[in-house]
Amino acid sequence: MKDLAGKHIVLGLTGGIACYKSAELCRLLIKAGATVQVVMTAAAEQFITPVTMQALSQRPVATSQWDAREANNMAHINLSREADACLIAPCSADFIAKLAHGQADDLLSLMCLARPLDILPLLLAPAMNREMWAHPATQRNLTQVAADGAHVLGVGAGDQACGETGDGRMLEPPELVDELIALFQPQVLKGQHVLVTAGPTYEAIDPVRGITNLSSGKMGFAIARAAREAGAQVTLVAGPVSLPTPRGVQRVDVRSASNMLEAVMDKAPVASIFIATAAVADWRPAHASEQKLKKDGSNATPTLSFVENTDILATLAQSPRAQSGALFCVGFAAESHDLLANAQAKRLRKGVPLLVGNIGPATFGQDDNALILVDERGTVELSRDSKLALARKLIADIADRIRARD
Repeated sequence: MKDLAGKHIVLGLTGGIACYKSAELCRLLIKAGATVQVVMTAAAEQFITPVTMQALSQRPVATSQWDAREANNMAHINLSREADACLIAPCSADFIAKLAHGQADDLLSLMCLARPLDILPLLLAPAMNREMWAHPATQRNLTQVAADGAHVLGVGAGDQACGETGDGRMLEPPELVDELIALFQPQVLKGQHVLVTAGPTYEAIDPVRGITNLSSGKMGFAIARAAREAGAQVTLVAGPVSLPTPRGVQRVDVRSASNMLEAVMDKAPVASIFIATAAVADWRPAHASEQKLKKDGSNATPTLSFVENTDILATLAQSPRAQSGALFCVGFAAESHDLLANAQAKRLRKGVPLLVGNIGPATFGQDDNALILVDERGTVELSRDSKLALARKLIADIADRIRARD
């Protein structure tokens, strides 16, 4: 997906070993459809060359406010007026201090000071030693630049070039691209708290066997990402899947349907929207064996008895908060046939205002999907597209419903 198509990004580099990540960041921004203008400080040039960044961006790198190539000799003005966003990555402790005090003694700091505050977003990806990050002066400066309108993206934790371990690493390039993409998404769920379930559940038969399904969790994870992009606070309750947590989303890992119910009930009191995307097992073995069930040569087949799992969606939809309108519930139906009829019946049975249907075998494990939205007025089809694109359309639809209700 060319999520940044038509966007022009100024990528600023300041002094720090994390400059090596900026090369990959530039490549990913262009891959996402953006054009990139690199601006480097003199300190950044000690870690990576302008030649490298020019080759990747396909544009001459700006390094000096005295660049004679600018007809008006005002690179700091021209750069800030042409861009849709400015991302400083890495952003050193020294540069953060400059921003906090309005210093402007090089091209990049001049451009930041001269940028139109209400038009050009400024995103900062700090990178420094853990002690520098934790120092009170740095934290004061970060608080000030955030108050002045910059988006401080935070840091990662782990091994550092100095040999120490802790907070202060620059976020990874894919995380920074995701943050930039989110910046341009409509903030239609700002102020909402969205609770999403995703993936399958696993119901144990014995310590090594169990009952599950083919849900990959990709649709639910895409919905969690789209909700966060739309400005919501998002909690994702995930069954046993191996997917990276969307940036900025709080994740709770669970295994069984009972585990998922417990986690959902714990998080639901603060949620305003509940989207039940998970493919929850309807039944579980009545008694899970404590030891592996073995063949003993007698050809005797173990007999399993089942009990029904509590219906998570119906439980939430029938709760006082949902009945009062404080919690908007959305269900999912993964069917194998007769999608429309089954989805309509499920919506009525669960008692939810919106039911999203899809054909499970056609979407499990895939990166694309096709959906139908079913409510009391009828149905709307969302034709096959990437799961993230569909998730964004679904989130926009839910936001419209919330606004109409309020």
